[in-house]
Amino acid sequence: MMHRDDETPPPRPRWLGWALMGFMALVVLGMLNLGWRMLQPVSGAGGQDSAASPPSASAGLRLVEAFDCLRCHGMERHYVGPSFQQIAARYRDRADAVDYLAGKIRNGSVGAWGRTVMPRHPQVTEAQAREMAQWLVSLPVLSAAAPGASASEAASAPR
Repeated sequence: MMHRDDETPPPRPRWLGWALMGFMALVVLGMLNLGWRMLQPVSGAGGQDSAASPPSASAGLRLVEAFDCLRCHGMERHYVGPSFQQIAARYRDRADAVDYLAGKIRNGSVGAWGRTVMPRHPQVTEAQAREMAQWLVSLPVLSAAAPGASASEAASAPR
């Protein structure tokens, strides 16, 4: 009669070690892929080719991407705040659109687009805010620039 020692763990299946090594290899390869993609230069956003846009427009786009603008604003889609297309459609006809939007970027805004609060961005310099605003008003008009806004909202919007 052979007794097994109670402190000896049961043998593990051999495939478990291989499965864990394969999983770890996938994790390492995934992290390397992410690191490589983060180091690649961005060619443009929203399908725009940066070589086809004027230099000031691409500088404005780079600033928008560098600061936290894309956390709340989408290029064509409303997220927390209005999309860049909606903003461009509303303010492009204003004579002082660049100055007005640059002020909104630096000083923030409340009530222009409903109850959503746009926070102040004092870290953005006046020149950077003007470049971002210039890029914003230079966006091409899309036929559905304001998908969530009705005609009465656009007519009664503060200008």
